[in-house]
Amino acid sequence: MRSITKAAAELHVSQPSVTIAIRKLEEELGVPLFDRSLKKQISLTPEGQACLKRTDDILARIRDLISEMNDYRLAEKGIIKIGITPVIGAYFFPAALARFQKAHPRVKVTVFEEGSLSLRKRLARGELDLTMMIISKTSSHLETVPVAKGQLLACFSRHNPLNRLEKIPFAKLRDQSFILFREDTYSRKMILDECARNKFTPRIVFSSSQIETVMGMVGHGVGISFLLDTIVTKYPDVVGRPLSKPLLLEAGLAWSKDRYLSKAATLLMHSFLEAPEEIEA
Repeated sequence: MRSITKAAAELHVSQPSVTIAIRKLEEELGVPLFDRSLKKQISLTPEGQACLKRTDDILARIRDLISEMNDYRLAEKGIIKIGITPVIGAYFFPAALARFQKAHPRVKVTVFEEGSLSLRKRLARGELDLTMMIISKTSSHLETVPVAKGQLLACFSRHNPLNRLEKIPFAKLRDQSFILFREDTYSRKMILDECARNKFTPRIVFSSSQIETVMGMVGHGVGISFLLDTIVTKYPDVVGRPLSKPLLLEAGLAWSKDRYLSKAATLLMHSFLEAPEEIEA
């Protein structure tokens, strides 16, 4: 745009007002900002181009400042959409959420409970602000903060003959009945991939998203399952043994690199990190 008249119309001010503002700015800076040698058109001088570049940067910083201040203002009454996996819901999330709500009672937290694979897709679609899930081999588009590491143990009842082994070769599980978490969980995918590597298709007799149901059935000898080592000790009727070839997992917080993480979501993340507990997903 090389017309002061058009600029004034776009700004909804009079043309003389724009002309006076430009003249005052040039007087204050002591340099000409516009070349007025052409009739009815103006163009930036080299000094004007340098000024425009600086001004764009200043205006961008002002916009960021306004956004950040608004974020601080809304942090105490915002809305957070967080995804958690079923086991985190049972063992980790309640305490973290209670700490957060006590400190920030006006923030609304909406929780979605799904497996890690589904939560990753929700993050990619921009449907969630933050997730607590398995972050092993996550997309490069996600930012992650590790919270806990561990390995999957083969879990079975005390009456299962596998109890005699200190470590379990995965091929030994070929004839066992499997009780797994549902299809959208990363741990299930790891187990099925390991079955394929050992050239057998597992006999899956039950799938669930509820850890208490899964471990109750395992304890009663219905089948075997797999759980992080830090969780197995919570079930006295279940024996956990490491696999000969360990299956390692890392759990943590994740959010999209391409989306702004609000102050409210950041505060919730800090609540998770205050007192990490054992988790699995």
